[in-house]
Amino acid sequence: EVQLVESGGGLVQAGGSLRLSCAASGFTFADYAIGWFRQAPGREREGVSCISSSGGTIHYADSVKGRFTISRDNAKNTVYLQMNSLKPEDTALYYCAASQYYSRLYGDYDYWGQGTQVTVSS
Repeated sequence: EVQLVESGGGLVQAGGSLRLSCAASGFTFADYAIGWFRQAPGREREGVSCISSSGGTIHYADSVKGRFTISRDNAKNTVYLQMNSLKPEDTALYYCAASQYYSRLYGDYDYWGQGTQVTVSS
């Protein structure tokens, strides 16, 4: 059974940091690109960051560039999203997803986790 399980969300003050983890199982993790997406109430899902299967290609949304860092450990089947200098507008449900192809588009992703809530207070 394919599973993606996010963890690390929580409540943090503006300017603080969180590290999200996405633990994968049930598929050949090293063959898949992983993306982080987020959705705030009343807003469309948006891409935050994505990383290729090897980790050699990375993309960040302009809104998080310079503050967030994505990384992966293929030996542990895990992807991380280090989030620094958090802002209230980063508040959302954060999802990780897996795709056989490197893509910035959520429609290209095959497997999804249930999400982890990030709330940033002002």
